[in-house]
Amino acid sequence: MAAPPPSSFRGDWITPDHPDYSKAIARWAANAERRAAAVAFVKDAEDVSVVLKHAQANAIPISIRGGGHSVSGASSVENGIVIDLSRHLAGVRIDAEKKLAYVGGGALWESVDKASIEHGLATVAGTVNHTGVGGLTLGGGYGFLSGQHGLVLDNAVQATLVTADQKIRTVNSEENPDLYWAIRGAGSNFGVVTEFVLQLHPQRRTVFAGMVMYPADALARLMDVITAWWDKGLDEREAVFQYLTQGPDGKPMIMFIFFWNGPGEEGRAHFKEFFDIGPSADHCSEMPYEAVNAILKHPHGRNCYMSGAFVTRPNHNLAAAALDQVNEIANKDVTAGILFEYISVAKILRVPNTATAHIRGRRISCVAFGLWDEGGEERLPEVKTGVGKMVDVLLQSSERHLPRAENTGYGNYIGEEMIPNVAPEPRFTAPKMFGENYARLRELKKIYDPGMVFSKWCPIAPAV
Repeated sequence: MAAPPPSSFRGDWITPDHPDYSKAIARWAANAERRAAAVAFVKDAEDVSVVLKHAQANAIPISIRGGGHSVSGASSVENGIVIDLSRHLAGVRIDAEKKLAYVGGGALWESVDKASIEHGLATVAGTVNHTGVGGLTLGGGYGFLSGQHGLVLDNAVQATLVTADQKIRTVNSEENPDLYWAIRGAGSNFGVVTEFVLQLHPQRRTVFAGMVMYPADALARLMDVITAWWDKGLDEREAVFQYLTQGPDGKPMIMFIFFWNGPGEEGRAHFKEFFDIGPSADHCSEMPYEAVNAILKHPHGRNCYMSGAFVTRPNHNLAAAALDQVNEIANKDVTAGILFEYISVAKILRVPNTATAHIRGRRISCVAFGLWDEGGEERLPEVKTGVGKMVDVLLQSSERHLPRAENTGYGNYIGEEMIPNVAPEPRFTAPKMFGENYARLRELKKIYDPGMVFSKWCPIAPAV
C-alpha cells in the first residue's frame, strides 16, 4: 500500500501507484534515479516542515531535490521521501533597484539568467543552465562570471532554511549567522533551502562566447598557447574551458569554450593566438548573455559518472597523457572526457577560507566523466574504472604540489553515492572536503542536525 501523506501536507504527494511517478523520480543522470516511497512536491517552507516531521516520526530517510542534476544520487532516495522543490518553488523575482534576485530553491539557472538579464543584471550562475540553483550554490558554484564576482555562494546574501527541528529560519549575516556561514559550502547538511536571495551585478546584454574544435594533432601547439596565456595571468572578464574528448567520428578531439565579457570583435582579438592555430570548427560569436550557459547543455536521461580533481597549472605531458587515456576508454557506447576549467580565482581568493564553509585554493578544477545509454547500473563499474584511470592522470600530475590524499576535487563533481555507515573514497570524506572548517561544522551539526537527517552529500558527523 502506498504511504499516505501527512494530514496537513498541502502539496502533491506522488507514490509508486501514481501515473506521474516515473517522471517524478527521473533525474538528469538515469543512474541517479532511486525508487522513492513518495515524492513530496512541497508548496512552501511550511510543507517542508510538515514532511520533515512526518519522516522523522516514522524513521523514513529523506532526500532533497532542486534541479535533480547530481550524478551521485544525492537528490534521490531508495524507499524514502524526496522533498521536491522543483514544481512549486522554482520561481524567480527580480528587485532591479536593489539588484537582488529572489530565487526558489527548486529553480534552474536558465530562469535566473533570463529573468535578471531583462534588467541588464546577472549573477554568477554556473556553466550549465539546466542545473539547479540549490545544489550549485550550497556546494560552491564556479561560473563564467566568477572572475568578476566570485563564487555563487559569495553572492548568496540570504536564504530561507528549514532545519531538522522543522523550524523555518531566515539566514544571513545578521540572522542565524552561524547557519549562514555553514550553508555556504556545506551543501544540504543543514537543511532545506526554499528560497535564495542572490546579489545581482550590472551585465552587458551580449558577450563573446562559443565552442571551438581542434584535431588531436593540434594539442602541442595549443598547450604552448595555454601555458603562455596562463603564466601571463587571467583577465577577470574571461573564462576558458578545455575538453579532451572524442568527436562524432570517434577520433580524439580537443574542444574549447571561450568566454569574454565584452563585444565580439574584442573577444576574438583577445583569443587570437588560439584561433591562429586553425580550429576544425569555430562556433564563437557575439551572443546574448543568457545563451552562454546553454552552450554545454547535455540531454537528460543518459547515464553518467564523474569524478573531480585539482591541478595547479597547464601541463603538456599531462594533457597528452590525459587525451591518450580518454581515447583508451571511449568507445561507440561510452562518451568519455576530461574538462579543465580555467577561471581567474583572484576574486574568489579575496574571501578567506574561514569566511564560509567552502575551502578555496589557487588551482584549476578538472572533472573526468563517462556518459552512456545502455546498461545503466550494470555498466557503472566499468565506466567508474575508466574514469578512475583518467583521474589518476590528473592526481599524478599535481602530486608534488597537492598530495593525492588532499586532492578532493570540487565538491559538486563528486560522483560517489554517500551511503550511511559506508566509508566513501578517502578523497571525498568530509574532513578532507572541509579542511580547517570541519571542526566548526561538526559543532554546528551537533546543534542543528544531531540525528543526521541530512546526509546525502558529503555528510558531516556531529561533534560528540
